[in-house]
Amino acid sequence: MKIITEICELLILAMSTVAVLVLICGVIKATVKFVKNEVSHADKASVLRTIKNELGAYVLFSLEILIAADIVESIIKPTFEDIGKLAALVVIRTVISYFLGKEIDQEIESR
Repeated sequence: MKIITEICELLILAMSTVAVLVLICGVIKATVKFVKNEVSHADKASVLRTIKNELGAYVLFSLEILIAADIVESIIKPTFEDIGKLAALVVIRTVISYFLGKEIDQEIESR
């Protein structure tokens, strides 16, 4: 059982690392596009909306990975305190994910 717990802890660490890398990648891509947009004389408003939507998608994906990592962690450490923390984190992340996803969908529909 101890080896399974250690494997799950490594999995949690890997998932959290991937989530952070996804987020960093999204921020870097958005920053590069933003700088290019500011230098060019393109339609800044529409490009900024596109950048915002793309960054939102990265944030959303990162949050989903973190929720999965939290679920795995609660399975291997099922104390009431950990489950309470997990519930709070999942609720917060789910609400953020829901509204971020809704905003992205509305933006896509308005095009």
